[in-house]
Amino acid sequence: MAAVPVLKFSNGKSMPVFGLGTWQSPKGEVAEAVKAAIACGYRHIDCAWAYGNEAEVGQAIKAKIDDGTVKREDLFITTKLWNTFHRPDLVEGAMKDSLERLGLSYVDLYLMHWPVAFKEDTGESMPKDADGILILSDADYLDTWKEMELLVEKGFTKSIGVSNFNSEQLQRLLQTEGLKYAPVTNQVEVNPYILNNKLISFCREKGIAITAYSPLGSSDHPAFRSDAAFRRLFDEPSLQELGKKYGKTVAQVVLRWGLQRDTIVIPKSVTPSRIKENFQVFDFQLTEEEMNVVSALDRNFRACAFDVTSKSQYYPFHIEF
Repeated sequence: MAAVPVLKFSNGKSMPVFGLGTWQSPKGEVAEAVKAAIACGYRHIDCAWAYGNEAEVGQAIKAKIDDGTVKREDLFITTKLWNTFHRPDLVEGAMKDSLERLGLSYVDLYLMHWPVAFKEDTGESMPKDADGILILSDADYLDTWKEMELLVEKGFTKSIGVSNFNSEQLQRLLQTEGLKYAPVTNQVEVNPYILNNKLISFCREKGIAITAYSPLGSSDHPAFRSDAAFRRLFDEPSLQELGKKYGKTVAQVVLRWGLQRDTIVIPKSVTPSRIKENFQVFDFQLTEEEMNVVSALDRNFRACAFDVTSKSQYYPFHIEF
């Protein structure tokens, strides 16, 4: 069983560079997926309040601790603060709710899921008005962050970070007067169709690690159904050729590429055989030329643009990076 390399954060804590993503994993399948992942060597599990799967993830963690496969301290668990809980008085309650669902006393990493805030106290995760328009909140992510810092001090999380933040938002956060903890990571969409080079470089300069979500692309995105010329990543001939050379799948080649770019990759799957297969990426290495072949597929195609939030002053994708 391969030991997963770790990346050291700016705060001295370490995170496995390979994990299981659980976004869009169907209910009723997540627990078995997490159990399969832990059984074959995964130690990093990424979930979120908004995915609606924290309870199932927690059940799986408990099962694998109870059967002696792992101890809690062997695992790295990430979850995320949703957009309806940005108002400062709601942050700690949201954290406690996630911990209760997970059945844990702490998580290893707590992320602000988006810089955008939604209307609070509606009971809806995507609150809408009578016309079906998303209702935004004017809560400022800087005020949210100050409350997240307190979560570290209270022992609810070991580290805090962000997701889907652009360079200007990160810079504004880093320049906050009285900042106690800088974000240890920015979890963003990165795969061969969206390299995100400028944002990655910016984050590296600031000591912020990059966690790549959707590292295998988003093959279920409508773009791949409506335009025959717009191939899914798995159908790219150059990637298929590299797979043949190494006796690997396209997915394994792409995940290896992500790891060699020093990004943390969190591929999602609920299929045990695929979960195991994705993990088998530590026994080969792409050459610099092959890395460039994969990177040449860049289309700056963002599958997760979250357009419904584009009217927010904190929408992250109005600028280049």
